[in-house]
Amino acid sequence: MEQFSLIGKTALITGASRGIGEAIAIYLAKQGALCILVSRKVEDLSNVEKKITDNGGKAASLPCNVGKMEEISGLMQKVEELYGKLDILINNAAANPYFGEMINAEEWAWDKTCDVNLKGPFFMIQAAAKLMQKGGGGSIVNVSSVNGMKPSLFQGIYSITKAGLITMTRAWAIELAKFNIRVNALLPGLTDTKFASAITQNEDIKNMILPQIPMGRIAQPEEMAGAVLFLVSDASSYTTGSCLTCDGGMLA
Repeated sequence: MEQFSLIGKTALITGASRGIGEAIAIYLAKQGALCILVSRKVEDLSNVEKKITDNGGKAASLPCNVGKMEEISGLMQKVEELYGKLDILINNAAANPYFGEMINAEEWAWDKTCDVNLKGPFFMIQAAAKLMQKGGGGSIVNVSSVNGMKPSLFQGIYSITKAGLITMTRAWAIELAKFNIRVNALLPGLTDTKFASAITQNEDIKNMILPQIPMGRIAQPEEMAGAVLFLVSDASSYTTGSCLTCDGGMLA
């Protein structure tokens, strides 16, 4: 189990105020990581930070809108100033502002989704990798989606960006391997989060999707955390450019 220990590691998790991001942060903190919690509003992170520290873990909250370049740059500068290094980056923040047919989508929906789901992770990796190089390496996990492999009804733009994130993962994995920086992706299936509430709280849509999941149920956010621990820990030291699917068998 020593390979799974994160004692002495610094981990930054975007979109950490709730859902999968919150679950990942709490889990990594339990394994000994100092977790830097990131969201647009720092006050949204207070509950997660308290959960971690009340259980003896280490956490700090920093605000950042990952869709804005100047905020990404400022965030990484702050991390270096406060903690001196970065070992782990979890690109979890995502947006899906438009739920409907692509033929009726407006430009703002495309721009917003691409800014957060593609532009943000790309430049977060760029900035994080420069900091990780100084520390001798690191591990990056991009939270993509099964939608990146199989587009979903009414989620066309979102699915396109998640497919792009899978290719981005592989491209960065190739480029950063020489710096001892590994880049992998997590592909969650339908998970019970506020982000997915347009599906999970719509009985008609949910009943259409559940038969496509061999395990016959929706995942809980905590069920994604163990997969991420594997990808960021020494247990996966020879794994880079991979996609780990946690979808109850949906893509099987």
